[in-house]
Amino acid sequence: LSGLDPAQPYFQGTPTEVRLDKSDADFVDVIHTDCAPTIPYLGFGIGPAIGHIDFYPNGGEQMPGCDKNPVSQIVDIDGIWEGTRDFVACNHLRSYKYYSDSIVYSDGFLGYPCASYDLFQAGNCFPCPEEGCPNMGHYADRWKDKLKSDVVKLYLNTAENKDFPLWRYKITVTLSGKSKVRGYVNVALYGSDGNTKQYQITKGTLKPGNTYTTYIDAEVNVGDITKVKFLWNNNWVNPTLPKLGAATITVEVGENR
Repeated sequence: LSGLDPAQPYFQGTPTEVRLDKSDADFVDVIHTDCAPTIPYLGFGIGPAIGHIDFYPNGGEQMPGCDKNPVSQIVDIDGIWEGTRDFVACNHLRSYKYYSDSIVYSDGFLGYPCASYDLFQAGNCFPCPEEGCPNMGHYADRWKDKLKSDVVKLYLNTAENKDFPLWRYKITVTLSGKSKVRGYVNVALYGSDGNTKQYQITKGTLKPGNTYTTYIDAEVNVGDITKVKFLWNNNWVNPTLPKLGAATITVEVGENR
């Protein structure tokens, strides 16, 4: 039984007979997309974990792409009716859009077990455990017999619009060169199944010998990594023509470690 952002008003905090609960089926998975408090934030979705596994994409409260300006959303590519509806309840309705995307992307929407969204964003719950990460949506029931604890909260990020799934990587760059400069470092991944755009690893003071780490949520599952593109720029013309390189770049794939 899949709960698509089950309702908060009149249901949150009520007895289990009244609302969705994991006692309702052999396996209950829940996608929370609008669980900010109804008062004053007008959140429509229930906040607490109520299933066997509960997914909190983007933290479960504010979905990317739902903060577009009202005009652009109401005159939506899918038509004025769909756009108006999205404007009124965009976060709430993301749950079924993620679910429908998950049918197509059987390898997507990996939910990382974590105590909170802040810890997930900071990389504390990366990579997936040895047994892997459950997939939010249609394929969540692959985990029916693998659960080890009563409450499993899972976090992930999604794109702003269709196609929604993203794949998480940890990228660590150690710089080489002769002198420190200011600027930014970008990295793109190339693999057997596709390439990513450039992602910024760090900006500010770039010091040879220093190591910089970031987590990226890529729009493509690149498969086996074949090449990494490294680019740095200091945004202005420097007459000393500083040179900077990457001594090493390490890429860790969240899905399979």
